[in-house]
Amino acid sequence: MMRVGVDTSKIPGAADRGPRWTLDRVAGLGLEGALFRSAFDLSPELDAGELADVAAHAAGLGLYLEVGAGVVNPFAVPEAPRIRDLGDGDHLAGMRRLIDALAAAGLHELWAVTGSYKFRIRGIHACDRFRTDVDWADQLAVTSAFLRRLAPVLRDAGSHLNVETHEEISSFEAVRLVEEAGPDAVGITFDTANVVVRGEHPVRAAERVAPYARQSHVRDVSLLPTDDGWGRFLAPVGEGIVDWAALLGALSAGPLGTITIEGVGRSSAEMSLYVDSPLWRAAHPDLSAEELESLIRLGEQHAERVRRGEAAGLESLRAPYAEEAAEDFIRDSAAALRAVLSTLPSARPGAGDPVPTTRESSPS
Repeated sequence: MMRVGVDTSKIPGAADRGPRWTLDRVAGLGLEGALFRSAFDLSPELDAGELADVAAHAAGLGLYLEVGAGVVNPFAVPEAPRIRDLGDGDHLAGMRRLIDALAAAGLHELWAVTGSYKFRIRGIHACDRFRTDVDWADQLAVTSAFLRRLAPVLRDAGSHLNVETHEEISSFEAVRLVEEAGPDAVGITFDTANVVVRGEHPVRAAERVAPYARQSHVRDVSLLPTDDGWGRFLAPVGEGIVDWAALLGALSAGPLGTITIEGVGRSSAEMSLYVDSPLWRAAHPDLSAEELESLIRLGEQHAERVRRGEAAGLESLRAPYAEEAAEDFIRDSAAALRAVLSTLPSARPGAGDPVPTTRESSPS
């Protein structure tokens, strides 16, 4: 049975009160695990004793513990330089030190991202996919090369670096990164809401990533027409467009054993699908017109629910979240997930085992 946990970055108070308090809060919410975005959240200096203490505290509470390893797109590293600093300017060395320190504490499933979304910027260039100084294809190429260099480190540590289907990357591209580096070293963190930003149907995306998905960020999606095209807003599980039985059923065929809820901060994180823009459409060469149309139909159905008063509209979705509502988002999502999971087969031999690979040696 998949275990239901939470991304701690969306728990009110977690950033100020430390990892032990946060793990106690996770357990208090009735959840089964935690994903910390950064290893530095567990120990600012990656102290072996501190890391082991936090891991032991999680184990004592019966919680799974997963950790982030930062950015793997070399073009984005200057915006998040701490791991490069850890390697005295050598980002690869910094990652090795991070991976080895976490492995020594028994932490082997590591979340990673390929870019970011700048909410302070309005328009298509808020997303790293649409940078004009470097093409997205070039960003993917150097990211793939970096992951191939990092793969032997991960194999030596018995760890997986799991690239998120973040706002800037498609599920098609995430799968290719895994296959190029080797699925015995690199996996996927499947974010159910971000694939929608790339025009993908969430269940079809789940089917694509299922063989490689080892971590997750789950939340539902409200998809509504806006002046930009379509707006994606985060929603608690069960209140949006996602068919959770189909999506979790697809994921259950792969190695994923943890379902980690990513809640909300102070907003529903509106992101635009500029579906009428030739630039936006040309930037998604893997996306079929039929799949995009199937997603838009989900949005049209959701818009009809809004017209009937059965779902929140744009004004409500664009209003700030209160702090207490952020915890309600997590609780409601957990209850909905467990209700769906209870209907799926509970015995899945091999869940969490490494994905088989025919690769006999690491790529150069």
